Amino acid sequence: MSTYEHNREAIAMEGYQSHPSVSVIIPVRNGETTIEPLLESLQRLDYDGNKVEVIVVDGDSTDRTRDIVRKYPVKLIIERKEGLNVARNTGMRNSNGEIIAFTDCDCIVPSDWIRKIVENFKDPQVSCVGGSAKGHDDDFISQYADNSIIPLMPFFKKREKLDMIKLFLHHPAGCNMAFRRKAFEEVGCFDEGIRYGFDDVEFVERVCKAGYKMVLDPNVLVWHKHRSALKEFLKQNFSYGRGSGVLLKRKGAKYVASTWSFLNLIGFIAWLSLIGSLTFLTLTTGLLIFPLLLFGFTIMPLLMLMVFYLYEALENKRYERAFTYPVIDFLRGLSFCCGQIYQLLKLTGVPSPTKGNSESYLELKTQN
Repeated sequence: MSTYEHNREAIAMEGYQSHPSVSVIIPVRNGETTIEPLLESLQRLDYDGNKVEVIVVDGDSTDRTRDIVRKYPVKLIIERKEGLNVARNTGMRNSNGEIIAFTDCDCIVPSDWIRKIVENFKDPQVSCVGGSAKGHDDDFISQYADNSIIPLMPFFKKREKLDMIKLFLHHPAGCNMAFRRKAFEEVGCFDEGIRYGFDDVEFVERVCKAGYKMVLDPNVLVWHKHRSALKEFLKQNFSYGRGSGVLLKRKGAKYVASTWSFLNLIGFIAWLSLIGSLTFLTLTTGLLIFPLLLFGFTIMPLLMLMVFYLYEALENKRYERAFTYPVIDFLRGLSFCCGQIYQLLKLTGVPSPTKGNSESYLELKTQN
């Protein structure tokens, strides 16, 4: 074993117990409609309560979020600076756990959530654990988010131990990830200059580049409240596209995620250029080949998606998805790519990393 690997194993095993202490960090802003079910679920964990601290980092909410949080035996921190990664870093700096777990205010965790996370950290090589995120509701858009050809959030079918993130959701979701504290401190904090999306992926990739192993475990599950309206869902994907644009601006093509963002953008621009050229040639030349090619590059992808969903319907009997899901796939991809282009063309508004201490304060509580 190399000195490098030995040091990693020493970091992993140092202080590890059968029940290590765990800090659960929840960033939230204006989450009054979702935060209470999450906090209720965290009260029902089948893990030693003395080894778990729950930290809610409130991003200066203007609704009843803080009033709801104050009813529970958790640590509440008010963070004045904006940004999801700002809140994550503030929570980390105010935490004490050997394991630092993250979830979101619109999630619900099962009682074995912490226990399943900790089981993966028994492997001394592992310093990052990610789990699946499944829709909590049964509305049409939530079902689409889970069952589309590329699900909205990672949902793993088998346990994997990886050296690096992979494309197409082979990485933890920000609402269901955990890190070993010592590795976290060595790699550094979340990049507070990345917003809108991909904020979690960049950090996980940095952890892997530092030599740590990552486990993706389907048994580490949370239920997530997806967007239920198509308009809000497309806005969410536009925002993810913006996050991809921010990542590309800040990191170039040095990361797996930013390289994928670049290739996706190039592919979209090439497709638009091709469709535009074929449309022009169809209207001006009268040659049959051009409308056929135009059909092939526009309608054929939708027909191929229909075939995919029809095949899936042989098992799930949801045949209507074959006609509706391809259209949403197209709108979703278009929203994402438009978000990328918007952010890349935006001359201002790319956040800079926060320097110094956050403008936050901790509410001390004696309530149990």
